[in-house]
Amino acid sequence: MKTDVAFLSSGMNLAGHLYTPADLTADERRPAIVVGHPTTGVKEQTASLYAQRLADAGYIALAFDAAHQGESEGLPRALENPFQRADDFRNAVTYLSTREDVDPERIGVLGICGSGGYAPYVAETDHRMKAVATVSAADVPGFFRSADPEGFQELVAQSGKARTEEAAGEPVRLVPLLPDAVDESTPAPVREFFDYYRTPRARHPRSIGAYALRSADQLAQFDSYAEVHRIAPRPLLMIAGTEAVTLPFSQGAVEQAGPTAELFTVPGATHVDLYDREKAVGPAAAKLVDFFGKHL
Repeated sequence: MKTDVAFLSSGMNLAGHLYTPADLTADERRPAIVVGHPTTGVKEQTASLYAQRLADAGYIALAFDAAHQGESEGLPRALENPFQRADDFRNAVTYLSTREDVDPERIGVLGICGSGGYAPYVAETDHRMKAVATVSAADVPGFFRSADPEGFQELVAQSGKARTEEAAGEPVRLVPLLPDAVDESTPAPVREFFDYYRTPRARHPRSIGAYALRSADQLAQFDSYAEVHRIAPRPLLMIAGTEAVTLPFSQGAVEQAGPTAELFTVPGATHVDLYDREKAVGPAAAKLVDFFGKHL
């Protein structure tokens, strides 16, 4: 069953979908999992798909919109503040911990794409997160820097000016992440994201495919996996496709995290295949159910 819920994060009201197992009874507590959406995504897309799979397996699962995005509060809109995104996970765990149907000692987190950088980061210091998992994880600033190092540095340089403009009442400047159209000359990863976000496959009106320019100076200060070893002795599972452009993020993080971390690869899958293609989601969801079953 899916229920609309809300909880506070840094004074902002965040919107979520709570998925509960069909056999949940009134007097029991279940393990629960927080599910975070990709950068520029919303809860109605891949986050809810995984949350529903986890609920079908007996977990309570919360998919939520990050602050400044989707149906959640926060100005300016489309801000990609990595430290707030991490706190959103922390506050989602707090919300679940207060529910009478959740066992607060059995809460895990799952981050997809950009959230796969934020969830491990916050879990380093939030020990209420007993098991940490990612799907197609990406360190957002690292991804931007690798795609266009000079361009990203120019955005960082312009972010202060953007703050001044906003303070003067000018519109928030946005950085688009996708073109208006693609063709055979468009790089394959861009075509892949376009096919998901800009076609009926997963298009959603609140998933705008852009972030506020002034996010850049905050993103430039953030490193998702620099201290990932601090999650131990709690377990970390990172799932990625063997053909994913972001696979190196998961490989590097698992190597740094130590023996309590595991990399699970889905043969032939790309980054976005793991968002909704059954051939990739099926093995990933089965692995997640097994992982959380062992550790929650």
